[in-house]
Amino acid sequence: MRQSRQVRRSHVIATATVAALVSLAVPGCTAASDEARSPGSTTGSALATTTSAAPVPSPTPSYPLSTTPRTIPAVREHTPARGPGWKPAPDARVVVPPGNAAALADEGKLLAGELRMGFAETADPRPGDVELALGSKNSGPPESYTLTVQGGRVRVTGPDEAGVFYGTRTLKQAVKSAGSAPEGTVRDAPAKPQRGLNLDIARKNFTVGWIEDELRRMADLKLNQLGLHFSDDQAFRIQSDTHPEIVSTPHLTKAEVRQITALAARLHITVVPELDSPGHLGAVLRAHPGLQLRDVQGRAVKGAVDISDPAAAKLIDELLREYLPLFPGGLWHLGADEYQALVYRDPQASFPQLARAARQKYGPSARVQDLAEGWLNNRADVVRPAGRVPKAWNDGFFTGGVVRAAKDIQVEYWTGKELGARPPLEYLREGRKLVNLNDEYLYYVLGQPNQFTYPTGRRIYEQWTPLVLRGTTAVPARYAAQILGARLAVWCDLAGAQTQAQVAEGIRLPLAALAQKVWDPRPPQPAWAGFKALADRLQPPG
Repeated sequence: MRQSRQVRRSHVIATATVAALVSLAVPGCTAASDEARSPGSTTGSALATTTSAAPVPSPTPSYPLSTTPRTIPAVREHTPARGPGWKPAPDARVVVPPGNAAALADEGKLLAGELRMGFAETADPRPGDVELALGSKNSGPPESYTLTVQGGRVRVTGPDEAGVFYGTRTLKQAVKSAGSAPEGTVRDAPAKPQRGLNLDIARKNFTVGWIEDELRRMADLKLNQLGLHFSDDQAFRIQSDTHPEIVSTPHLTKAEVRQITALAARLHITVVPELDSPGHLGAVLRAHPGLQLRDVQGRAVKGAVDISDPAAAKLIDELLREYLPLFPGGLWHLGADEYQALVYRDPQASFPQLARAARQKYGPSARVQDLAEGWLNNRADVVRPAGRVPKAWNDGFFTGGVVRAAKDIQVEYWTGKELGARPPLEYLREGRKLVNLNDEYLYYVLGQPNQFTYPTGRRIYEQWTPLVLRGTTAVPARYAAQILGARLAVWCDLAGAQTQAQVAEGIRLPLAALAQKVWDPRPPQPAWAGFKALADRLQPPG
């Protein structure tokens, strides 16, 4: 029995310390062997073999709850979890199910290249992989996504390609900002459907490479719209086959425009062309001086065509029809701002030919503003059958006349300073949809003429919201659904005031701040200093 107790004591010690039992066991001791048996064991020697081979156990890893990934714009919802998170590994891949390959291969290959991973079309992701997949169409609002980090894998789903793409932007930023993506689930969606940059390429020529770099930066910020203002008094910047005489040097060829729109489409950005009329047409008028608007004293009106002359409408419509196939997006900007005939004290007396044409077309009480409003409606009639939703600047919409702008023309609200200015509430009360380009916060005018000052990211981040359409005062929140979004606008009034590189750096933080404010309607949580530091990390200066 002493021998049996000794073996039993040795077993207890061995169990407690997970040491080997072989040197302590007494061969042939039946009692020791019997007492060493455990349920399911067959012999004492089997247990000795098992326990002697057992590794020293490690403590089960204990992880704190994860924190929200740091991105711009910030994600709107993150459900934390305990786990190590995810970061790229040498043998990890971005994978897309074969059924989604046609839709998501571009997104998958882009992310794989950015994170230096492989890419595969497969329905069987491995540990460490990132899986991209489309959910059902009703699985969330447009452009929404769900990103789950769990078990050493990442899964990104969304109801459309844009949503999945934005999930990849979140993953990319999370890795760049912290080295890894935190455990847990992100559910995210934009507050506004139109978010972007407006670029004046008429007054200043921007190279294709510069525009493409901006598109990539915009995409990382989940911005989805690039407006191209390509015709003005200074120049006409896109190749034309119907009217080559109006095109300036340098300009974008149609092949270059297709290159830009193709990249934009892959990045889920719509390019919105703007052929501004009936004002801002100085470049066209240099080649067609007979279309120049002149007042009663014969003085030319800068940039304005004579809208009583059918030849003016014919020329503009030929250009619109030529460019419609070049820009496949669903929106078209018709301009309509600052038609200088309407800033005269008495347009009817100053432009009798316009007043006469208005009465002939719209009745005895019609005025020059009605002829201008009819011009806008007629141009909208050209682009609408091609599936384009028309847009126009707010000072192209008039009240008190016999002609009203068509209800489907979106208002691009930029100023409340023009003659006869109408505040935003007038448009909203009419039920119109607006896009915010408030010149107080969102106008980056080269050279800062006419009391413009360069916008700052801090001012946009701390003071502006999409409800602030004019000046610094917000409209009531009940109109929020009618405000479709916002764009930062670069205008090149003094084109030589900044280089392309200076423009890129000048708009870097304003664009980041705007991206935050159109993605999430709630006040942003980090103070400006923290936001700026994150922006500098994700998109460094210079």
